[in-house]
Amino acid sequence: MTAEEQVFGGVRLALLGVVAIIQLGLGLRPLLTYEYGPGAWPAYGALALVTVACAPWVVRRRPLPVPLVVAGTVTVVTASVVATSSIPPDAHFGPPHWSFGLVSWHLLVLLADRVPWLLGALGAHIGGDLVLFALAGPPDRTEVGAAGVVVLGVTSFQLGLLVLIRVLLRTARQAAEVAAAEERAATRVALAEQWAQDLRAGFAGGLGTTLPLLADLADGVADPRAEETRRRCAFAATQLRRLFAEHDEVPDPLVHEVAACVDVAERRGLAVSLAVSGGAVDVPTDVRRALTAPVAAALSAARERARVSLLRTGDEVRLAVIADAGVPVHAESGQVEVRCDAYGERTRTEARWRTS
Repeated sequence: MTAEEQVFGGVRLALLGVVAIIQLGLGLRPLLTYEYGPGAWPAYGALALVTVACAPWVVRRRPLPVPLVVAGTVTVVTASVVATSSIPPDAHFGPPHWSFGLVSWHLLVLLADRVPWLLGALGAHIGGDLVLFALAGPPDRTEVGAAGVVVLGVTSFQLGLLVLIRVLLRTARQAAEVAAAEERAATRVALAEQWAQDLRAGFAGGLGTTLPLLADLADGVADPRAEETRRRCAFAATQLRRLFAEHDEVPDPLVHEVAACVDVAERRGLAVSLAVSGGAVDVPTDVRRALTAPVAAALSAARERARVSLLRTGDEVRLAVIADAGVPVHAESGQVEVRCDAYGERTRTEARWRTS
């Protein structure tokens, strides 16, 4: 339930309480005091029935069903005509005219959320009473003035209340929009902070292999001509390239990151083939890192050629590379299983992640 619906539910409940109090406290007393025609009590009962029929929805703060609104409006306007027809000819808009103000409150309960309908029903109610007032006999100036005061006083108060209700609803809607905007802003800030944290963690992991290499090169500990140093440089470049690819917005992140590793190897002059089988699978970022790390290590150690294959099924994701040289890759703790086998001068490295 929206904030606007909650506010309107409370307003309608208050209006229903006003109707019940007026009908029992102010409407019943004239019926017991003055002489009326035969239609007065049926009209009173019809209005009470409308109040009772609306109560289950109003108490639960639910919108009134359209059939109930239509039937209730027709009943209330008809009861207004019948009740006004039953009062003495000289009692229009006086104390015996109990139905005039009461009917307007009933219409507010029924149609406060449908302003055009409400204005039309109020016009029919007031117009019908004025017609019956005129048909009862030629009124003098005093009667016309008294009628005008009553009509203006009752309608201005109730229309003012309607304006107040609309202002409350608009304020509630604006408050809800502001709260929703603040919540969206807070969500964006939280996502941005999480993204920045993941980015820092990812770069920290990538630099964890790069900084020691740069320090060894700067201190002269590592010989740039040595095979091991070139392998370390290739591995660091592959890890950084994969790290950059990790933050790209692409439909298939895993394939994109594997392709980034292959691209670095090809730039080194390596002949690399990539085969992908199966549809895209939602793989968490940390799992993608664990899957591509051993493959990056194997590609970094390859001399001339390598073949990378990615197989995705409903149960698992398998990423393997066969290279003409390699380094032993040990299984890491976590969800990814890593296996490395040597076949003569070739090494096969496979990382496997089970989705369930």
